[in-house]
Amino acid sequence: MRFDRYDCSNGCPVEAALEQISGKWKGLVLYHLIDQTLRFSELKRRLGTVTQRSLTKQLRELEADGLVSRKVYAVVPPKVEYRLTGKGQKLKPVLQALHAWGTENAL
Repeated sequence: MRFDRYDCSNGCPVEAALEQISGKWKGLVLYHLIDQTLRFSELKRRLGTVTQRSLTKQLRELEADGLVSRKVYAVVPPKVEYRLTGKGQKLKPVLQALHAWGTENAL
């Protein structure tokens, strides 16, 4: 497949897609939300070294791009859950392919 035949002069779809999922933690957040809804603390635990501030920022960006939805429960302590939206679910095959590629080609 030759990529030089694609004209990206008016904006490249690949660039647009990567813009929405780029960020140190976004790919991992999306991957962990593929088949489940998770609370903020569960996501933070799964990502390991992410700071609360970084995770919050990345989640807000994913929410603003329509890939993740956030549900807040009016309880004490606060309970917030995240899940993929329909648009986010469309990334499932891409994320699974990245997982497979990473497994095959991990250094």
